[in-house]
Amino acid sequence: MRAKSTFENDFIGRDSWRVFRIMSEFVEGFEGLSKIKNAVSFFGSKKLKRTHPYYKLAYKTAKLLAKNGYSIITGAGPGIMEAANRGAYEAGGVSVGLNILIPEQQIPNPYVNYLLEFRYFFVRKVMFAKYSRAFVVFPGGYGTLDELFETLALIQTRRIAPFPIILVKKRFWQKLLDWFRERLIEEGTLAKKDLLLFSVVEKEIEVLEEIRNFYKRKRD
Repeated sequence: MRAKSTFENDFIGRDSWRVFRIMSEFVEGFEGLSKIKNAVSFFGSKKLKRTHPYYKLAYKTAKLLAKNGYSIITGAGPGIMEAANRGAYEAGGVSVGLNILIPEQQIPNPYVNYLLEFRYFFVRKVMFAKYSRAFVVFPGGYGTLDELFETLALIQTRRIAPFPIILVKKRFWQKLLDWFRERLIEEGTLAKKDLLLFSVVEKEIEVLEEIRNFYKRKRD
């Protein structure tokens, strides 16, 4: 039998140990978040400053939800994430951050009172989906869209149970929604019913109402 090269041994060894590291992240995440109840996750751009209207709205939305008994989870970074954590923190609520360890170091914002850190994006995604009762999606870039589309695909394919996915600010999302209708539905690559997997709102009170109404319908 051919002896394995040094490269092959190193590769197998590295991957074998990586499995244990991945497992440990899942265990830490499950144990850490199992005590967080009634959680709503916020997504959005890390680039927006405190003076931006979207930041202010995310802050007010998270503050309103926290006052109504919801825990707030974000990716722990700046921008929309900071706004949501700040709103929950200043309302005296539970403010959770799931920080990602990346080469471009992301320092957790100062409004997180419960922090978990992850090396792997896919592990962190599982935590968001598993422990959230709703996703609130503010304007953002690739990361925000990645979280949004993966979760929509999981709900569409029934890999996870449906929950409210709420897009905030129609002005930002309108051209994407038009593309869904004018291209995906027209070309037959998306069913009309799949547009019902999310809603679009303008104000913080509408976010609270969407969540409450979803679970009221589910109970009824």
